[in-house]
Amino acid sequence: MHLRCILTLVALLAALAPALAQQAANAPLPAIPELMREVMDHQKQLEKVRETYTYSSLQTTQDIDGSGQVKKTETEEHEDFFVNGHVIERTVKKNGEPLNEHDEQKETERVTKQVEKAEKTPPGQPLEGPAISVSRVLEIMDVRNPRRESYRGRATIVFDFVGRRDAKTHGLAEDASKRLQGTLWIDEADRQVAHMEVSFIDDFRVAGGLFASIAKGSSFQFDQAPVNGEIWLPTGGQGTMQARVLLVKNFRQRFSERNFDFKRFRVDTQQGKDTKVVAEPRQ
Repeated sequence: MHLRCILTLVALLAALAPALAQQAANAPLPAIPELMREVMDHQKQLEKVRETYTYSSLQTTQDIDGSGQVKKTETEEHEDFFVNGHVIERTVKKNGEPLNEHDEQKETERVTKQVEKAEKTPPGQPLEGPAISVSRVLEIMDVRNPRRESYRGRATIVFDFVGRRDAKTHGLAEDASKRLQGTLWIDEADRQVAHMEVSFIDDFRVAGGLFASIAKGSSFQFDQAPVNGEIWLPTGGQGTMQARVLLVKNFRQRFSERNFDFKRFRVDTQQGKDTKVVAEPRQ
């Protein structure tokens, strides 16, 4: 194509851009249950691709006092990868220091057990803790104010949600959902969760508060982003929590996670040699 034709095409697209944007903005919003089903379907389609990726995560936990002053800070660095749709974390550093030989051996044993468990646990079901499906969460929540917003330069469908006090629930996860409110940003093009903000609107007591109690106002945020133009992966999150355990210990914590160094890998098998995992060059 000649340069003049290219320039003409660019000028035409530039002229049409505002109209196209207005058309997208005026398009009817999808029903939220259907939208979330599409998100889950897209996630399932990408599960095999996710299992060819690994990344690093840095988790920081700060103990804070009643006035918000930091009393103690701890960090852990992990290598994260996926098995059968489940994320597995291998701890490689604590407070900036690599694990000693004894702790590294214990971590290898723990990760091996987690991998074995992940291989036997269907995708979508948690490896630990109570399970709850997205569809069930939507039944417990009131969805409000669906709208379109730009998030990090991408078009998103946004909606607010709040737990219904009158919802009949069973199990710890469902009970906790009744006490949550938040906002969810769904990438409109890729049908992936781009951002989420959630907070407790009431105290949540486990076993009537005898075992533990999470205070009203505890909150967290979560982010995902596209990587290499083919996959969405978690990029980090942050939150604060105030809780009481066994009627004795009160703690306030601020925590954050930053994920980085996303790599795609392949498995090379050569005749007569060991199988190796080889990181592909970053794109």
